[in-house]
Amino acid sequence: MVDRQIAMEKKERRKALIEVAAVFFRLGCLGFGGPAVHIAMMEEEVVRKRKWLRPEEFLDLVGAVNLIPGPNSTELTMHCGKERAGWPGLFVAGFCFIFPAVIITGLFAWAYKEYGELPHVQPFIYGIKPAILAVVVFLMISLAKKAVKSARLAFFGIAAVLLALAGFSEVHILFGIGFLAAFFQLAGKKQFFGLVPLMLLQAQTLPAKASATQLFWLFLKVGSILYGSGYVLFAFLDAELVSRGLLSKQQLVDAIAVGQFTPGPVFSSATFVGWQIAGISGAVLATIGIFLPSFIFVGCLNPIIPKLRKSPLMSAFLDAVNVVAVALILVVSVDLAKASITDWRTTLIALAGFAAAFYFKHLNTAFIILGGAVLGYCLTYL
Repeated sequence: MVDRQIAMEKKERRKALIEVAAVFFRLGCLGFGGPAVHIAMMEEEVVRKRKWLRPEEFLDLVGAVNLIPGPNSTELTMHCGKERAGWPGLFVAGFCFIFPAVIITGLFAWAYKEYGELPHVQPFIYGIKPAILAVVVFLMISLAKKAVKSARLAFFGIAAVLLALAGFSEVHILFGIGFLAAFFQLAGKKQFFGLVPLMLLQAQTLPAKASATQLFWLFLKVGSILYGSGYVLFAFLDAELVSRGLLSKQQLVDAIAVGQFTPGPVFSSATFVGWQIAGISGAVLATIGIFLPSFIFVGCLNPIIPKLRKSPLMSAFLDAVNVVAVALILVVSVDLAKASITDWRTTLIALAGFAAAFYFKHLNTAFIILGGAVLGYCLTYL
């Protein structure tokens, strides 16, 4: 009887792991548009559709990944995988989400190395951008309903938007408002809870000619200390690689472009950069280097999130961070709107995408984005 129960438990764990692999591999193949849209697709899959997590739990994870360096949406997949299938789920979810992006980016990197240019994808990007905007705005509305629990949190959200629009660093806004919320809680309840900062890995700067191993250490540093979007990655690599003559400015621009228009994490640009500098070995080691810290950070952070909720002080901190995370998505929406809404065609695509997300709540957001790509291609030639 006991053996049968153990066998059944193993079967259930294996089934959960296969389900995690299938969900995040599909998201890795269809997740165009960067972290905000990845989060929207995950919320649909793991909260609304499969109910692996309650909305409040998912929102806590969104806030938590903003507190650590690295690609936020990739780290969120790891948290979701851990919640569904334990520790194996953390690694399987992260790997399955990253793998498609790395393979696709690797193919672009090889073609670029051989032929010196990227394929013509502009008509599709033309339609994808406004469709992504529609999905991100819908996500922001959904998360905001759960995050804004009080007038104080609403004030924190407005302050975060204004600070982000004024050009303040995302990490400074997150921790600053989080600590402010904890201070208010501390002042009211006279409690104290220590905050332990993460130790940041360091790596030496690169010489004028870099080996694959040296690229690994560079991208390990990037994955360990970098907060923010692909544009922050652009600035970092410009300083580390372009200024040293290891990469041309155009190669770096093309690397970030590939990370933007391929599905999955934008940090897959590391694969492209590694290939240009040191071939396939450089691509492999750069990819491992930039994503490895995320597995470590999430592995350390995941077990303590429920404990944070049990502490009134840290719960106030996490509530504020959740609101700030939603506010930063709003700022992303503003930036997306400026870049993607350029004429009546893109306006039409954005409105159609939002209407589809609003009225067909069970429709997979990947279809909205792919529909935007098709509409963009068709309307380009009208």
